[in-house]
Amino acid sequence: MNPTTLLPSTILMNQVDLKTLIQEHGTPLYVMNESYIRHQAQLFKASFQHASFQTEIFYASKAFLTLAMVKLIEEEGLSLDVVSLGELMTAIKAGFPSQRILFHGNNKTLLELQTALKHKVGLIVVDNPHELDLLMSCLTHPQDVLVRLNPGVEAHTHEYISTTKHDSKFGMSIYSGETIEMIERIHNHELLNFCGLHCHIGSQIFDPASFQKEAYLLLEFMKKLKEKHLILTSHLNLGGGFGVRYTEEDDPFDIQIHFKSILNFIQTTCDAFNLDYPRVSIEPGRSIVAQAGVTIYSIGATKTTHSGKQFVFVDGSMADHIRTALYQAKYEAKILERPLVEPQAVYSIAGKACETGDILIHECALPLPQVNEHLVVFTTGAYHYSMASNYNRLLKPAVIFVSEKEARVIVKAQTIDDLLGLDVV
Repeated sequence: MNPTTLLPSTILMNQVDLKTLIQEHGTPLYVMNESYIRHQAQLFKASFQHASFQTEIFYASKAFLTLAMVKLIEEEGLSLDVVSLGELMTAIKAGFPSQRILFHGNNKTLLELQTALKHKVGLIVVDNPHELDLLMSCLTHPQDVLVRLNPGVEAHTHEYISTTKHDSKFGMSIYSGETIEMIERIHNHELLNFCGLHCHIGSQIFDPASFQKEAYLLLEFMKKLKEKHLILTSHLNLGGGFGVRYTEEDDPFDIQIHFKSILNFIQTTCDAFNLDYPRVSIEPGRSIVAQAGVTIYSIGATKTTHSGKQFVFVDGSMADHIRTALYQAKYEAKILERPLVEPQAVYSIAGKACETGDILIHECALPLPQVNEHLVVFTTGAYHYSMASNYNRLLKPAVIFVSEKEARVIVKAQTIDDLLGLDVV
């Protein structure tokens, strides 16, 4: 399914002309293809199944979360992972079933743990001994938990989104005796139910072999727990990180093919290690929403520097598009009014924030841009709205959901009154 269609004179999302959304809502504007998000959710559900054991998909809410998104995830039958009080309460306010919520993170506060217990979330992922102490101090009823492990798998991705190198802040090392001690404390506690292991090796990963290596190391650890410590595990969470296409350089693996291989590998390894088959879960986020989203900007001035570098200025900034500055991420874009016109030059797309590094796209081939035309940046459905800020007191854009024929606002555009509303003189 193609989330957008390029016509000679415009860009369509499903059957909606993006020009009509600009007329009604202005720019910058986040636009999400609701139909594509549902398609991706269904594709993951259909692909991540196995005849020998149960599977579960937790949508990684950090990628993109609103009340409307929570309702969509529930309707599509996925579970939900959250990492903060705000994400948890968004899910609760939307009426999401709390038993299908997994709460993880590396530094949960006492309030977050108390709130998770109050709403009886299905799973809490314990990251470290201090967090376990906090959890034990506020237990009021039995609680299922996973322990986040760091197996040291070096996924080939940007260092800021690689999460299981040995010096990562996340999880407990599989090579540390302290990890076993923490699991034994959970196992022996009358109100805690040690269910299994959680791991996340990074993001934007294109090599499926990384996930097989992760699975092998975790299953090997489960074997050690069983044979040396008489502790059984019933749940194996492999995290997410499945890569998506941002530019033609990206080559994501086919989840329909490789999920089957990964699950078959888990079955074979369990048989070899004499382990009962666990419930296996994953946490896709970016791979469900990234390609569903575009951001639309109005084009302002163009500038050629003394050195010959050509800039196109837009009315957004790193405040609504931080990933280029943060991760050196690459994007593709088209002029909305002339998407199929041959490019004439390569431009740097720059925002209006007062930072030299406020670049949205470093190299973007376009026809000669005109003032008041519009630039559509693709694959901005993940982490753009989530990471948006008010730097320079810039306002956050609205978010629009587009179904087959209709568009609806799911997040209102921020106003000056909203921006100033929490200030105190």
